Amino acid sequence: MAHTLARLVESIVEATATPYPVDRYLELIDPMITWRDTRAKITEVRRQTDRSVTLVLKPTRQWKGHGAGQYVEVSVVVDGVRHRRFFSPAGAAQNTDALELTVTAHSGGFVSRYLRENARPGMVLGLSAASGEFSLPAQRPARTVLVSGGSGITPVLSMLRTLVAEGHRSPITFVHYARTPEDVPYRAELDALDRTFDHIDVQFHYTRTENAEHFAPAHLDGLADADGAQVFLCGPGTLMSAVKEYADERGLSDRVFSEAFTIDTSPVLDPNEPITGDITYTKSDVTTPNDGRTLLEQAEAAGLDPEYGCRMGICFSCTKVRTSGCTRNILTGELDSEPGQHIQICVSAPVGDVEIEV
Repeated sequence: MAHTLARLVESIVEATATPYPVDRYLELIDPMITWRDTRAKITEVRRQTDRSVTLVLKPTRQWKGHGAGQYVEVSVVVDGVRHRRFFSPAGAAQNTDALELTVTAHSGGFVSRYLRENARPGMVLGLSAASGEFSLPAQRPARTVLVSGGSGITPVLSMLRTLVAEGHRSPITFVHYARTPEDVPYRAELDALDRTFDHIDVQFHYTRTENAEHFAPAHLDGLADADGAQVFLCGPGTLMSAVKEYADERGLSDRVFSEAFTIDTSPVLDPNEPITGDITYTKSDVTTPNDGRTLLEQAEAAGLDPEYGCRMGICFSCTKVRTSGCTRNILTGELDSEPGQHIQICVSAPVGDVEIEV
């Protein structure tokens, strides 16, 4: 009964606020007062290395916590444009009152470099619910091997911190690859864990020092092939490929679990090809042929009534989740096919089959 009443009140409030979501009005008062959106205020900023920034965030009430190894979508407005990127929390899974992100500023990373240079306490970021299948099993491994490279350190550090918080006493080996010792965030903490706990072994390999150490089978021999061992891997593609090839050669593939960086699978558009595909509006259970117009225009033509504001890609009122397929931003020409992405349907045209949460 209480849930039904809450839903009724919610519907009345949102109907009153149409065409804009309630949160568009509330953010004018305080961006941390939200009806539906999850946001987070930066409470602490640490720059542990020359290329990274660690943010401690206090999320709004909608935040439900994360599992060790999962990722979240973070959004930030830069010069009036909202940008979204995925990052893996570094904190232990048990902590739901705060969220810790460490962002490495890559040379071509617009959002990561912006946060590295501009993040400050009091800044408010958008936040999605945590998701992702890269996680520790409910039955913790008899031996845990955590392998990471570069910014891939955060999800496996979350796993390590989670196991430590649980009082897990089985052997854990943490193997991390970085350019130099100065490029390792959390190095002091990892060294302290190595010294404090007999069952935790931390190994660093540096790839841009005088005696450079890239991945070699000897780094995992006796660890990955030990009885009951499970390997959790996250890092650059070269490291991932090398470790997986090693596991394949030794028949250990079934015990290696990995988190890959996003790969752009956007198709190449040929303007001479006819428009094809269907659009499925998943919440409305409606499917129509794709005629090439924007998703908002095609949804309205199908008799649906998605919310919108400016119809020019400015206000974000029409933002919906594209669950599958590829869309083209008609303002920039950019193709995007990443599943689960929030897109503005007023300036997004479907390319082939698309499923959208409308």
